[in-house]
Amino acid sequence: MKTKMLHTSDLSLIELVAQATFANPFTDRREELDRQITKALPGEPRDQILEKLVEVITGLINRLDADGRTTIQAFPSKDQHNVTYLYLFMVYHHFRYAFDAFIEKQMQAGTQRCQVPFGPEAIAMLVKRGISEEEAAIYFAFFYQVRRAFYFIDRSLPGESECIKVLRRSLWNNVFTHDIRWYSEVLRDRMEDFSTLLLGETGTGKGSAAAAIGRSGFIPFDLKQNSFSMNIRDLFVQINLSQFPEALIESELFGHTKGSFTGAVESHNGIFSLSSPHGAIFLDEIGDVSIPIQIKLLQVLQERMFSPVGSHEKKRFEGRVIAATNHPLEELRRSGKFRDDFYYRLCSDIIIVPPLRLRIMENPKELEILLHILLRRLTGEDIPELYAMVFETLKQCVGLQYHWPGNVRELEQCVRRILLTRSYTGDTPRTGRDLLTDLLAEIQEGTCDAKALLGDYCRLLYQRHGSYQEVSRITGLDRRTVKKHITLSAADGNKPAGTS
Repeated sequence: MKTKMLHTSDLSLIELVAQATFANPFTDRREELDRQITKALPGEPRDQILEKLVEVITGLINRLDADGRTTIQAFPSKDQHNVTYLYLFMVYHHFRYAFDAFIEKQMQAGTQRCQVPFGPEAIAMLVKRGISEEEAAIYFAFFYQVRRAFYFIDRSLPGESECIKVLRRSLWNNVFTHDIRWYSEVLRDRMEDFSTLLLGETGTGKGSAAAAIGRSGFIPFDLKQNSFSMNIRDLFVQINLSQFPEALIESELFGHTKGSFTGAVESHNGIFSLSSPHGAIFLDEIGDVSIPIQIKLLQVLQERMFSPVGSHEKKRFEGRVIAATNHPLEELRRSGKFRDDFYYRLCSDIIIVPPLRLRIMENPKELEILLHILLRRLTGEDIPELYAMVFETLKQCVGLQYHWPGNVRELEQCVRRILLTRSYTGDTPRTGRDLLTDLLAEIQEGTCDAKALLGDYCRLLYQRHGSYQEVSRITGLDRRTVKKHITLSAADGNKPAGTS
């Protein structure tokens, strides 16, 4: 069958859609492409642009259909890749809200596998465009993965500050790499070798970030059963290593056999036995484990084999490994409390989860956004009068410059306390001072000399990033100078108030 040449304007539009298909949805580049495709006006809302985007693409496909080009094969071979992306983009967005509803249903269903009510229709739409049924099932599973990643990253880590936008972009790249085409063609079934280390203070949302990654793995679609091969809840398993005494951590990680030690009255499956080939294990508070446990974990991570306590049976674990700590890793490694070889096995990707005070400093509206979201979660609806009361109480009790040492977790409890008592006294750090609050106060009062200013700034950056090297990169100072300034600042910061 002879194929017709595409009009130049249609070729350009299809090329733009192909670029948008593979762009990280949390980047400015994706928004630029969407605005270019839709010819959106400056300031036009993002949701409105997306609806217009679907209309433009649907209109283009309808024009092509009317011209007799209804399948990929009806186009010149040089254009078929981009036309395929056009059809994939159209089908994905046609079912995006259906996927959201299905994700919520699966999250409520426990371990039960639910049938996908729109599965046959979506598969039929892809087959109609010249895609084989087997390929259509893979694409449909990929749609589900993309939508889950967007759903969990967007909803679990809301906000408009630049650092939270960077976090969302980083999480997306962690799931799909920096180029989703390479991921879909080469790496989709090979991600278990890419470990992740999440750094950040207590209460910043490292668990939410880990869950977003862990629940976004690729899950095959079973055409015969009209269901995905696993439930979302089975993808992500986690353990807080600081909750267990040294003697029990190995059992919690690798399991044990009956009678393997005093108190082992039944056999027990550890977290590594529960891992899924499509999901992830989350080792929270990895900075608190002892050197002997680090050595055992390192061996397991390298060989991907483990044995339950009291057994010589070798078991293989599958899936990715995500670890997190609220301790500055540079300091732990320098003191010998965290092995370098263990660090290098975990650091395929290092993601910083920013503190709440930085988010608010970058964008003062961040606090209002989070308050709206937290109140909606607690009450199930938007109640302007309730929000106004909480915000005004917070402003009167601790002020809008409050440093939030407990981060988002503290903010959540602050909202609950205000709803219960209409008051909140805040939290005073147990030791030392709040560096950002004191630094801003000294700058406003004009009492901070240049040496102290530089030292406190370096120390503040170190608290956020946990690395002398990163502070050196940001400030343009060499690593030794950075370390000297941080050491002197820390010494001054531990002196009682009023001393010089």
